[in-house]
Amino acid sequence: MQEEKERFLNSKKKSNWLRTSATARLIVIGVLILLLLIPVEMVQNLIQEREYRSENAINEVSEKWGNPQTITGPILSIPYYVWVKVYDKGNENKYHTEKRKQYMHFLPETLNINGELSPTIRHRSIYNVIVYNSKMKLDGYFLSPDFENKGVSEKNILWNEAFVNIGISDLRSIQENIQLNWNEQKVNFDAGLPTNDIIYKGISTSVILDSTNSKYKFSLELDLNGSSSLNFVPIGKTTIVDIKSPWQDPSFNGKFLPDTFSLDKSGFDAHWKILHLNRNFGQIIKGSIKNINSSSFGVVLMLPVDEYQKTNRAAKYAVLFIGLTFLVFFFSQTINKIQIHPVQYLLVGLALILFYTLLISISEHIGFDWAYLISSISVISLISFYAKWIFKNNRMVIILSLIMLILYGFIFSIIQMQDFALLMGSIGLFIVLGIVMYVSRKIDWYNIIEDK
Repeated sequence: MQEEKERFLNSKKKSNWLRTSATARLIVIGVLILLLLIPVEMVQNLIQEREYRSENAINEVSEKWGNPQTITGPILSIPYYVWVKVYDKGNENKYHTEKRKQYMHFLPETLNINGELSPTIRHRSIYNVIVYNSKMKLDGYFLSPDFENKGVSEKNILWNEAFVNIGISDLRSIQENIQLNWNEQKVNFDAGLPTNDIIYKGISTSVILDSTNSKYKFSLELDLNGSSSLNFVPIGKTTIVDIKSPWQDPSFNGKFLPDTFSLDKSGFDAHWKILHLNRNFGQIIKGSIKNINSSSFGVVLMLPVDEYQKTNRAAKYAVLFIGLTFLVFFFSQTINKIQIHPVQYLLVGLALILFYTLLISISEHIGFDWAYLISSISVISLISFYAKWIFKNNRMVIILSLIMLILYGFIFSIIQMQDFALLMGSIGLFIVLGIVMYVSRKIDWYNIIEDK
């Protein structure tokens, strides 16, 4: 009987310790925060899954309208014959010679590209996709082809089979027939390439070479559809590219950034000048060359930070939301001597996590900004009404609501920033920690006992 009484008293002491000890409360809150990381992770996976669906929609539209474009050329190619030894199978000492056709590729001395991108946003279900139409003029000149010191006999050169080829990464997006002006002569391009030494997809046309010409001027116009980006390979000894567009969110990628660049409400204007010394291949290419596109450069038409990127960034602050809200409840419980059950903390944490599912689902339909406003007000209202029944103190409820409003507003402003997001976030966290330290400065953590 005495043993049962002692067990009962010990159990009661433990129960009282759990209810009255600040340390026990903080341990419980910490455990709850760790448990809530599980649904936070699930929410982040949901955001990634929705973003993946968005990328699929972008790919579907791009497949029909036009994929990202890369322009390579024009390149003047001239075939020639070589004789090679072919050894008989099973007998390495016996061989015969075969005549095979190879190609010498000459790159232009100058290549000027002037173009304008006309972007538009297409919709696939609830998703937005950037596509564009590009109108470009290419002009420049080639020097008369010179096989000297290339180990090719004059009699083996097939001058009458010379051709000009241009690489276009997505041929389906060509909108108009392409005509080449070659030394005042006009010839039409055909689909396909006689050789894949340099270019894998593109168009080509035969041209006439005259030994009396020291150089060959060319010009042509391209009318292409594409999506997301437009890139160029600097195949000229001097390559000059000028691109204009009304799009206000460009991003320049590849090996070279623009020499000059302007951006205003009317769009952007970018200029590149690239020399043959800036790349890793010469003006005359014998046979094939790999990875010529590794020297490409261009522009990406970006959507401003979209709903998924913004929501994903907001979700990274989920622990901060939960932690600070729990701190407000903890201080209210400590200062006002009220009882808050762990289940009540858990419900508040789940409401905070529900904010992100509301945000991602609403933003897909009405945009991020309005979705953030609706979701934050809904969650703040829900938690404030719930806190009113817990705190029994309107002043604490108002303080909680204001803190949450400030927190959601601060996070929203950080999400809108790109260059200063880390700086502002760090300063904000420093201020929050200072406020917490100030509020808790007079609490005697060793003598916190609730009234019974």
